[in-house]
Amino acid sequence: MTEKSPAQEPAAPTANIGVVGLAVMGSNLARNLASREGNVVAVTNRTDAKVDRLIEDHPEAGFVPSYSIADFAASLTTPRTAIIMVKAGRATDAVIDELCEVFEPGDIIVDGGNALFTDTIRREAAVRAKGINFVGCGISGGEEGALRGPSLMPGGSAEAWQTLGPILESIAAVAQGEPCVTHVGTDGAGHFVKMVHNGIEYADMQLIAESYDLLRRVLGQTPEQAAETFAEWNRGDLESYLIEITAEVLRHVDADTGQPLVDVVLDAAGAKGTGSWTVQTALDLGVPVSGIAEAVFARSLSSQADVRAASRDLPGPASAPAVDDPAGFVEDVRLALYASKVLAYAQGFDEITAGAKTYGWQIDRGEVARIWRAGCIIRARFLDRITEAYRDQPELVTLLTAPVFVEVLEAAQQAWRRVVSVAVAAGVPVPGFSAALAHYDALRSERLPAALIQAQRDFFGAHTYRRTDREGTFHTLWSGDRSEIAAEA
Repeated sequence: MTEKSPAQEPAAPTANIGVVGLAVMGSNLARNLASREGNVVAVTNRTDAKVDRLIEDHPEAGFVPSYSIADFAASLTTPRTAIIMVKAGRATDAVIDELCEVFEPGDIIVDGGNALFTDTIRREAAVRAKGINFVGCGISGGEEGALRGPSLMPGGSAEAWQTLGPILESIAAVAQGEPCVTHVGTDGAGHFVKMVHNGIEYADMQLIAESYDLLRRVLGQTPEQAAETFAEWNRGDLESYLIEITAEVLRHVDADTGQPLVDVVLDAAGAKGTGSWTVQTALDLGVPVSGIAEAVFARSLSSQADVRAASRDLPGPASAPAVDDPAGFVEDVRLALYASKVLAYAQGFDEITAGAKTYGWQIDRGEVARIWRAGCIIRARFLDRITEAYRDQPELVTLLTAPVFVEVLEAAQQAWRRVVSVAVAAGVPVPGFSAALAHYDALRSERLPAALIQAQRDFFGAHTYRRTDREGTFHTLWSGDRSEIAAEA
């Protein structure tokens, strides 16, 4: 940052909240903050031009501009509270270091970026050692949410929440009269929950894409017809932001070619990493999130242009199965989509449960579902049901056994099986639907083939096994007389 003349510096602390980083998300969040009664917003950026542009474009906001971190800190009332909206990684660390030089004990630094939660744990410990509060805050809703009301997932200390809570409540999206923000937990809990939110988002989008692919490749629906199908679904239990925008995307016609835009867009999906983090973390925690994992892998496969091109002539089904009842198949896909979505959300909440146990966080899963009901990308009608399920049974082991979802799965399971069967017979890939159904059936099974796997492990590596009929750990002498011995403790 370059120094401006003293005449442009704030004369005295006037702002109760500040934003560092004025790219689209940061500037929109600053505008949201400034539009709420009681907030005066200080703003600063690495380049002065962005500060000037924001001030010029939005004089009504009453922003307090600063052109150095020292001036920015001087413009804030105590406890100073700053939200960092810069690129995750080194840029975030650099700004934190600068703020720590000018902030004092009791002040609050908030990282609103998509940071890996373990980085947040590290940063919180380092900043706390200086007496300064550090809050990792997940923000969902994209550019529009930042401006009009996002879903907010702050971690950090209870002390920081006392100051920060009312400010975040003032800008959060509102669902049924309640702001979509809660104090998720200490240190990295907020960014952990945001990470899982994004993993569920990956799964949700993949399942919607598979539904579209089935409507098109099995039934022969045009994008416009598929758009009408999704619009109809959005009027029922599947009502959600992602279903809504799917209909809009499928209706859109490319101005240059006159074709549906979906037919012009290259079929290679990008990713920013949070889905992969969700899967990697789940592996570390020992939590199966196969639906989320398949969604991540599906994006990776879509981008492997050379492998896909080389595989184009591999043999497939000679002919697709005929669908005698198109309307019935559409309904089957709807039910399969709903059931698979329930599985994806359940896997996400399973990961939150395991993360909370491992890292010592007191995360209220019902509150998490509540704050996802508006503002965020995965907002959906059935989050009301998830919220109620956890409120009715706070210690619920898995979302799948909540009575409301038992009913959903019972009503959907035969349709779900028919859809996967038709897809396999037609050669249409449905990794999301298939993985969700396999997870469901594995959970239902009284016995799993894991018994054979463990016996194999004992055979080649003496990894031991437990028995169903008595306590203890055992090993079979496979290379000897094959008698069984008790393994040493």
